[in-house]
Amino acid sequence: MTTTLTKSRENRVIAGVCAGLAHHFGWKPRTVRLLFVLSCLLPGPQFVIYLALWIIMR
Repeated sequence: MTTTLTKSRENRVIAGVCAGLAHHFGWKPRTVRLLFVLSCLLPGPQFVIYLALWIIMR
């Protein structure tokens, strides 16, 4: 596990945010992407959070 959140440079689909979160928590990137897509079906600011993480993560 890494101590800081970083975007993945190798396993990126759009910006590497989901892959970076998966690496940080020890999950598979596909699982995090699937959870993100499923969460977008629910009401809430998921897309805004993704954009914020895109900007904040190194």
